[in-house]
Order: sequence, then structure tokens, then C-alpha cells
Amino acid sequence: MQTNFTTEQRADPRIAEADRILRRCVHCGLCTATCPTYLVLGDERDSPRGRIYLIKDMLEGERKASGEVRFHVDRCLSCLSCMTTCPGGVDYMHLVDIARAHIEETGSRSLKSRLVRNMLAAVVPHPNRFRMAIKASAFGRPFIPLFRRLGLEEIAAMLELAPTRAPGKAKFDGPGTAVTKEERRKRVILLAGCAQQVLRPEINDATIRLLARRGIDVEVAANAGCCGALVHHMGRERAAIEQAKRNVDAWTHVMEKGPVDAIIMNASGCGTMVKDYGHLLK
Repeated sequence: MQTNFTTEQRADPRIAEADRILRRCVHCGLCTATCPTYLVLGDERDSPRGRIYLIKDMLEGERKASGEVRFHVDRCLSCLSCMTTCPGGVDYMHLVDIARAHIEETGSRSLKSRLVRNMLAAVVPHPNRFRMAIKASAFGRPFIPLFRRLGLEEIAAMLELAPTRAPGKAKFDGPGTAVTKEERRKRVILLAGCAQQVLRPEINDATIRLLARRGIDVEVAANAGCCGALVHHMGRERAAIEQAKRNVDAWTHVMEKGPVDAIIMNASGCGTMVKDYGHLLK
């Protein structure tokens, strides 16, 4: 794809990276075959190829995102299915990250949207707050029709999706060590996570139980928390970097006490995010 960034624009590392990514796209459209939003909606702007055109136009023009660009970029699930089928190796993941950061930094969202996103960022990455919010959702559920009439569709949808009963806590959610009863073979760090820890605590319990049967001690580091994916997908790059640094510091502290064989993630979104720490923190 031909781009028209100026020399001054390319001096910005973020724009230079976007330029390199955009130039690999050859408009073939193979990505549309595996994009869930395009397959469901059938709108070219909800395909990776369509979003790439929208992002290119926004970045080249150095302007705030229009409602159209924001709407279709927000619809991207970041599932990265498109990257598995792209013959040109377009790094769509990092391109959409750049677009989200640009949208967030240029302040092109409504007050209502900002309030909802601020609430999500303040609650979901923090297990205790998220657990309390789920319990409180029972009091808000009768007001779902009112929220809809007031145009607060996002609040109504979240109340509908909230579990009717808050799940209990995991048997072990740290910080500390879950010690195997078998002969110790290895020692690993488990990222306990945030949303999954609250919604499906049995997953961490099952992970620890399985590893213990294989003679593996599991460490849950103090001060480790959300991987940063939630705020990163909101375009809040600075907040994501802070969360990544906090986790790296917490894991380093554990490693200083003895060898660690692996860092384990049992949520795919967390795994994708942590594997990208090298790019995020460079």
C-alpha cells in the first residue's frame, strides 16, 4: 500500500512504525475470510482491510478520528485471526494499537463514552472492585429499561451480562506459593489475572492443581495484577506500560529468590499481552 506520510511525520516513531506496517498491505482481502466482525456484519469497514484504509487516512491527515473511524476501530475484537491468513505478514495488531492510542490521545470521544470507559478501567482490572461491582449489579438490574431510555445502552448491556450471583473466590489466589505435595521438580509463576480471577476462579484452581500433580510449585507474585490488555485495547498506552512494568518488577522479585522455570498464563488474552511486553516496553 502506498503511503503519503511526510518526512516530519515519519520522525515520530509511532508513525514510522505505522508506515512500515501499512506498506506491507497489498489489498488482497484474504483477511476478510477470517474476520468475525466482517463475517457477521458484511461491512467492508468492519474488516481488517477496511480498517487499515480508515487508519491510514486518519494518521496521514494528522486529525482527530471521525465518528466513522472510531466506530469501526472500536468494533475490532483484536482476535488477530486476520494475521493468521495474511500472506504479506501485515502486523495488524500493532497498527490497530497505534490507531487506538491516537483516538484516545486526540480526545475524540463523547463525555458519555469517556465516563463508561473510565469506569471500566477503574473497576475491571481490580478483582476486589470487580467482585463488588458484580454484587452491586443486582440492584441496578431492575433499572435496565430506564438506562436504555436515557441512552445509556452500555450500562444496560453490562448489567444484563453480569452474573446474577458473584462467583466465590479461588482456593488460592496469592500472593504466595502453592506448594506441591509431590517431589518438587519445577517452580513457576502464575499470572492470576483480573477479570478471569473473578468470573471463573475455578480456572486458576484447576491450573494449580494440575501443576501440583506434576511436582510443580506455583508462585503468585505480590503486586502482580492485570496484564494491561484492557487499558491497552482502550488506547491508554501509558497506563498499559505502567501495569506491564509493575508485573515485570513483581516477577523479578520472585526470581531473585530462586530459579523460575516459566511464567504461566491461562487466559489467552493475557498470554498475548504478556508476550508483547517486549514491544510495549521498548
